[in-house]
Amino acid sequence: MRSYEVMFIIRPDLEEEATEAVVEKVTGLIEKQGGETVKVDKWGKRRLAYEINKLREGYYVVVYFKGTAQVADEMDRVLKITDEVIRHMIIRKEE
Repeated sequence: MRSYEVMFIIRPDLEEEATEAVVEKVTGLIEKQGGETVKVDKWGKRRLAYEINKLREGYYVVVYFKGTAQVADEMDRVLKITDEVIRHMIIRKEE
């Protein structure tokens, strides 16, 4: 299995429970697809470099995980259609 890192920005106007639900959805998706969550790093609310959809802030989360390319592809597909996620990026880490 390869090591990956996914960073995603959640809408800042969500309540804490809804934000946690999005993080749980992502980690649950990794494990459901046969991957392994290594670490979840919540950076919290930060100012965006530029305005996205009239939002100036976002809640940043970085998840480190191990899995196959299919896990990363499925996560990319799900994050694209998740309304609470403003932006996301998946990176394969070199070992």
